[in-house]
Amino acid sequence: MSDDVQQIQPLDSGIAEEWIRKTDEPDLRAVSASKLRVGPLWHVSAWVMEFVRTDPLESELRRRIADALSTVDGVSSVEEEDREVWTVTGTPTGTALVEAVARVVDDMAEAVTVAVSG
Repeated sequence: MSDDVQQIQPLDSGIAEEWIRKTDEPDLRAVSASKLRVGPLWHVSAWVMEFVRTDPLESELRRRIADALSTVDGVSSVEEEDREVWTVTGTPTGTALVEAVARVVDDMAEAVTVAVSG
């Protein structure tokens, strides 16, 4: 399995830089981070959250992702913005944000696979 974190060319002019974890299992393990051009803001997405909709797994994933983002050097705040997106303020690197969330989704991948496949 590939789990390479790469910088990609943003398609949106409002994004200054974008990072993505390339993986053979994107629905389960892909993570992306986009730095907005305005302010010290990042949007971080964990793609698996689109599919995880039952507790206690959903709550645990959300908590662990927020905790992981909070521990990244340079992060001053973390807020959940949407089902699969967190807004991060501060001066972290895109690589560090993606890697922090990737560790969480990797750690919980087996539980997610079992829950989603039913």
